[in-house]
Amino acid sequence: MAIAIVLIVIVVASIAFHFLSPWWLTPAASNWGEIDDAFNLTLVITGAFFIVINLMIAWFVFKYRHRKGHKSTYQPDNKRLEAWLIGLTTVAIIGLLAPGLVVYGKFVAVPDDAKEVEVVGEQWKWSFRFPGEDNQLGKSDVRFISPTNPLGVDPDDPASSDDKIILTPELHLPLYSPYKVLLRSKDVLHDFNVPQFRAKMDMVPGSVNYFWLTPTQRGTFDILCAELCGVGHYNMRGRVVVEDDAQFGRWLAKQPTFAQTQQPASERDTPITDPVEHGKTLSEVNGCIGCHSVDGKPGVGPTWLGLYGKTEIMSDDAEVLVDDDYLKVAILDANAEIVKGYPPIMPVYQFSDEEVDAIIAYIKAVSSPQADPERADNGEQNNEGVQ
Repeated sequence: MAIAIVLIVIVVASIAFHFLSPWWLTPAASNWGEIDDAFNLTLVITGAFFIVINLMIAWFVFKYRHRKGHKSTYQPDNKRLEAWLIGLTTVAIIGLLAPGLVVYGKFVAVPDDAKEVEVVGEQWKWSFRFPGEDNQLGKSDVRFISPTNPLGVDPDDPASSDDKIILTPELHLPLYSPYKVLLRSKDVLHDFNVPQFRAKMDMVPGSVNYFWLTPTQRGTFDILCAELCGVGHYNMRGRVVVEDDAQFGRWLAKQPTFAQTQQPASERDTPITDPVEHGKTLSEVNGCIGCHSVDGKPGVGPTWLGLYGKTEIMSDDAEVLVDDDYLKVAILDANAEIVKGYPPIMPVYQFSDEEVDAIIAYIKAVSSPQADPERADNGEQNNEGVQ
């Protein structure tokens, strides 16, 4: 009897929790409310089975409880009951799978008027690419990846030159405009996930996956990696800004084209005047400040607060002064000398001399407790750097 009562209480409590719970889905910020409908249908079907099965067990426990003078009967099979169970299970499975398959078919059936944007994932950051005035993305290949061409865009493809390159983890999209989202990874398995869009898909190295969506709400929404991709996975974050067409057009016009990113720094229209700001941008784009805090908090790598001028103890117990020479080696060949107590997990970077000097300038700026708090802010940025 006690077991039957407990099962009934569990069912009642589960139903009450469902209807009184504050953890409901946020409103969809894209056209994919159908994904919510498929999810709710799954919840109804599995919930109904949960309720029926537990109440049946409670009834059986009560009805067939041990009583003096009652004997059990042996019934090896029941064709009618088996037919009902097989039929109900079949209908339930179809009800679970069919709506999801239908919605997924629509999820990848891109409308003809959809524009394109490419999302590139790597440990542990996001980058983006829009087509230029020709409305065509240039080809890409891992063979072309270099410090000046981090997305591996084909420089010989005529369609590449006007592509807009966004290396910061912020993607802008215009309101009510359908977009085909192309997804590729430079290293390991990632997963592009914007919960409010109900958009989520794996990014598999060596292939290009895609889906489409139409943003329906203005605002800023988090981009998350939903596939474990290494120690910096938790901090592989970005954001999508949905805005009006005019605002989006102004933002996109400010982004450099691929041809501009291939120009020597001395020939660019906007030469670098502040190495500290340039170093801050490089640290954000390349994920450095996801592993190296600038406020003294422990991380995957040593904090940059108070780092410059400090004596670090290496894994072989040697003492090294953190100066310009040490930082250059640490940035370009991180595994040559590992600070004691930290794992050798920093990826290899290929920065130019100008970029290395800018990163060192930024480390110097945030190293002092009196550093500019705006330059030291790493609240919403991602991952690795000097170790």
